[in-house]
Amino acid sequence: MLTSFVSDYVRYVLKGGTKFYAWMGSLAVLIVGMLYVFYLQNTDGLIVTGMTSQIHDGLYFANLVFLVGVAAGAVTIVFPAYGYHHEGMHKVAVLGEMLAITAVTMVMMFVFAHMGRPDRLWHMIPIIGIYNFPHSMLGWDVLVLNGYLMLNAICGFYYLWCKYTGNPINRKWFIPVVWIAIVWALSIHTVTAFLISTMPARPMWFHSMMPIRFITTAFAAGPALIILIFLIIRKNTKFWVDDSAIKLLTTIVTWCLGIAIFLTLSEVVVELYARTEHANGLYYLMFGLHGLTKLVPWFWSAVVLMVGAFILFLIPRFRNDFKLLTIPCTMAFAGIWIEKGMGLIVPGFIPTPIGEVTEYYPSFVEVLLTLGIWAFGFFILTILLKGAIGILLGDIKYGGAKAVAAK
Repeated sequence: MLTSFVSDYVRYVLKGGTKFYAWMGSLAVLIVGMLYVFYLQNTDGLIVTGMTSQIHDGLYFANLVFLVGVAAGAVTIVFPAYGYHHEGMHKVAVLGEMLAITAVTMVMMFVFAHMGRPDRLWHMIPIIGIYNFPHSMLGWDVLVLNGYLMLNAICGFYYLWCKYTGNPINRKWFIPVVWIAIVWALSIHTVTAFLISTMPARPMWFHSMMPIRFITTAFAAGPALIILIFLIIRKNTKFWVDDSAIKLLTTIVTWCLGIAIFLTLSEVVVELYARTEHANGLYYLMFGLHGLTKLVPWFWSAVVLMVGAFILFLIPRFRNDFKLLTIPCTMAFAGIWIEKGMGLIVPGFIPTPIGEVTEYYPSFVEVLLTLGIWAFGFFILTILLKGAIGILLGDIKYGGAKAVAAK
C-alpha cells in the first residue's frame, strides 16, 4: 500500500500543463546554477563570498533566520484549524504543514551552504559528533529544527495517507502530536533568536526583546507568503481555499506586522535617544558610519515596505479585494525579509567588538547560491502541494489514481 501511495503521488505530480513545466524548468535552471557556485565555494573556499573575518555571517545566515520564521508562521493555519475548529483553515491545514517541511529543509540547506567545511557536518549529529549539547545554543537550534521537521512530516503525511486510503484518523495520538507541533513552532524561532541574542559582544542583538521580534515578524511574513500561495492555488487548480481562511490570515498579518513595526521603532528610540557606542550598529544601518553607507538603502526600503504594507492592510479595499491583497502581502514579505535579514544580521557585526568598521556586500556566488536554494525550496513545495491537493480532491486515492492532474 505504501508503494502504491508513493507511485500514485509521483505519477500525479509529474503531470501538468505548459505553465507547470515552464515553472519547474525555470526553477531547475536556478538549481543547476546553485550546484555550480556551490562547487566553486567548496573548491576555492569561502573567499569567493563577501564574508570576512569581521563579518562571518552574511546572506546565507540572513535567509536562514528568515526561513525559520516562515516555518514557524505555518502554525497560523494549524492552530486555528485544531484549536478553534475553523472549518476553512481545517481544509488547508495540511498545506501549511507542507510549507513548514519545505521551509525547514531550506534552512538546513542554508546551514550547509554556510559551512566552510561541509565534510564536518557529522559533528552536528548527537553521540557521533562533537554536538556540545546542551551548552551550545546552535545545538539547541539544530535539535528543535529537526524535531519540527519530523513533527510536520508525521502530521502532514499521516493525514494525507488517511485521505488516500479512506481510513479514519486515529485522533488518540494524532491530535496530541498536532498540539506538540503547535507549541514546537514557537520554540524554533525562540531558540533561533537566542542563538544571536545571547552574544554580549554584539550590542545590537543583545536584548531580551529579540525573541518577541522574531515571533511577530514570523507571524507576519509566514501568513503573507501563505496568502499568496493560496491565491495562486485558487487560480490554477480545482482546489478552493475558502475566503474565510484568507481573511483570517490577513487579520493575523495585519496585527503582527503592526506589532513588529512598533517594536522596531521602539528599538530605534531607545538606542538613539541617548546614543552610546553600543548603538553604532543601528546608527550605521540607518545613516551610515565613517562614510560607509552600503546597508542604509536596505533599512529604509524595509521601513517603506513594512509601513506601506501595514497602511494598505488597514484599507478595506486592499484587505477585501483578493487581487489587490497580493500587493501588501508581497510588500510585507519583502520588507520583513530585508529587516530580519540584511537589516539585522549584518549590522550586528558592525563595528566589531574591537571597533573595526568593515562593510559587507554579498558576492555573485552568494546571490546565485541563495537564489538556487530558494528555487529548490519552491521546487519541493510545488511537488508537495500539488500531490497534497490531488489527494484532497480525490484525484489520488488507493485503488487507482485518476489521470486528471491539477492545471
